Amino acid sequence: MKRSLLLLMPWLGVVLQGAPIEADLLVVGGGESACAAAAQAARLGGGRVVLVNDIDWLGGQFSAEGVGCLDEWTTVHGKRVNFPRSGLFQEVVERMRAHNSARYGVPAPGNAFCGTETIEPAAAAKIFEELVGPHVEAGLLRIERGWEPQRVEVREGRVSGVVFGRAGGKGDGPQMEVRARLTIDASDWGDVIRLSGAAYGAGPDLRERFGEPSAPEAFDEAGRQEMNPLSWCVVLREATGDQTVARPRSYDPRSFAALDKTPPWVDSDMSGGIYSMTGWSVYTHRRLVDRWHLGLPAGTEATFLNWPVQDYPLCQLPQRVVDALERSEPGASRKNIVDLTPAQRRIVFEDARQHALGMLYHLQTAVHDRVGDFPQSFRHLRLTEEFGTSDRLPPKPYVREGLRLEALYMLREQDIRAATREPKWAKFMPEDAVFGFQFNIDFHPTRRRFLTEDRDGPWQYVHTPERGWHTDTDRAVFPLRGLVPVTMDGLIGGGKNLGVSSVVQSALRLHGQMMHAGQAAGTLAWICLRDACQPREIADDSARVREVQLRLVRGCGGPGVLLWPWQDLHPNDLHFEAANLLAVRGIWQTDADSVFFEPSRSMTRRELARRLVALLDRLRPPPQVPDEPVYEDVAAGDPDRAAIEAMVLGGDFAPLARRFQPDAPATWATLHAWLTRSGLAASPGLLEKGRAELPLTRAEAVRHLWRALQMGRP
Repeated sequence: MKRSLLLLMPWLGVVLQGAPIEADLLVVGGGESACAAAAQAARLGGGRVVLVNDIDWLGGQFSAEGVGCLDEWTTVHGKRVNFPRSGLFQEVVERMRAHNSARYGVPAPGNAFCGTETIEPAAAAKIFEELVGPHVEAGLLRIERGWEPQRVEVREGRVSGVVFGRAGGKGDGPQMEVRARLTIDASDWGDVIRLSGAAYGAGPDLRERFGEPSAPEAFDEAGRQEMNPLSWCVVLREATGDQTVARPRSYDPRSFAALDKTPPWVDSDMSGGIYSMTGWSVYTHRRLVDRWHLGLPAGTEATFLNWPVQDYPLCQLPQRVVDALERSEPGASRKNIVDLTPAQRRIVFEDARQHALGMLYHLQTAVHDRVGDFPQSFRHLRLTEEFGTSDRLPPKPYVREGLRLEALYMLREQDIRAATREPKWAKFMPEDAVFGFQFNIDFHPTRRRFLTEDRDGPWQYVHTPERGWHTDTDRAVFPLRGLVPVTMDGLIGGGKNLGVSSVVQSALRLHGQMMHAGQAAGTLAWICLRDACQPREIADDSARVREVQLRLVRGCGGPGVLLWPWQDLHPNDLHFEAANLLAVRGIWQTDADSVFFEPSRSMTRRELARRLVALLDRLRPPPQVPDEPVYEDVAAGDPDRAAIEAMVLGGDFAPLARRFQPDAPATWATLHAWLTRSGLAASPGLLEKGRAELPLTRAEAVRHLWRALQMGRP
């Protein structure tokens, strides 16, 4: 009887050895994207959600990878500013700021070169535990830690479950099976996608694949191993006395010669703003807590290192790594890292960890000897102890590029590449957008050059012209189709495992972007589970795509997600939903030369007509515009003539006046009259006494047009 009860209670965690866990949704991974997916699905009521992580820590880049200074910048009017925040990412940033305010008295204590927001790793891990914790307590979410995928069960072309083994094991230890109706792969390297047999890519895409300007025409000796490098971050805290680490066994000062001409430290409070060159140095680059300029207590100063000389290219590997990989499996050293087993990746990781410690050792010895003491000497900084690892480095590397899902749509370089240094709107803005983003095509050094004949000797990074970090992109949107495999059901992409080219992945990997991808994946999973259908069915159903978008924009227990990347649109705005959803439908068309919505700007009659007709085109065939102009003040060559005449000829506007007055202000009464004459629902409030002749703002117009579209014809 007792055994029978146990078998009936797997969801409560009482699972016999070998008994599978039954779930509605399985999320694989514990990074920021996986947590966002699990939290969103649980908030929406996605049934039994199981999240399986390979380590204890949640939070990915924020915590376990040690990237505590957030990259989120864009360029507006020639200045570096933060890309607008939204969704679960905004919620996490607000929690970060609250933590910093409580601990340090200021919400942003880092004064870092690369970003305004910083968080220390253990604090970030706690924030992500708090993000998912309520769903665990409510029995909606179960978290399993210390497991990595070993085998994926596929039945009739659908992923039906994943078998996990103990992380760090040899594959012959205990196993855990999770059976699920749907699986999101938000793991670091896309192991579920790879093991399932779903189509994927890794390494560079050749130019013939997508026609991308930056793609190579053919593979050279680096071949498909060339990737955006990983980095093992180094988190340091203020200490007293000499804190020099032991000399790493692979250390050679020639590998770090770039540091000998680089300022290790500058006295800057970054008052010039992020990316002000007055604050450019190894130390201030990603500083976490600036106690010197904020007057904080001694011992609170903290920074972390993520500098190009620290990057670890994933091709042209040192001979010691090649030999170790070949001992594990003949030919393994020639595989792309995503195709290696977790045990084989750990061989690469160990060398990358030694390289990172070599950089720190160089800063604490050769660089210290060159510049002498100063308030933040690296010799007087100690490795943080919060990770609990033997070498005090983060438990995971910072992964910039991994597996790329072969999806229903593959976002390409030409879809997002900018024509100018100032980001505007991307050439491809699909209607199935699930989040907006913008970041430069940003490859860190992808290759290495050995300085001697000894491939175990010193090497330096190589930053190739084709894979650099100075190619500009425009503001873009990511399509729902990019989450959906082209060849496999029961599976959704998450994290960096998305439908993009290698070039685009270099621009789509930041903290916020990954949280948006996870939140979108969780929302897609919820509607699939609710309607008992596959992701590709949702992608092919415009009504359900719009329902996914509506759920994302409205949020669920937190801020909504920005679908259309206006710089001045905030989830708290009353017009946030309307502006996003009319824009992605092409009804509220953006100004080509402005990334601002400008909600308080008054509208002219020509602008209102243009936007109303874009809405009407979704509801009825447009009327034929005559050869001769209808109005004497709207010339044949007027860019808005077609819209103005389509509106008045397609509605009940007769008799027509001689003049339209296109540049006169539109009022509340104008909008009411035009909606009514066009056969659309108009709010009586537009004619309220004392308001009818008020100028109509863009925020007011977009809300009323959205209302009219939702209500349809009266």
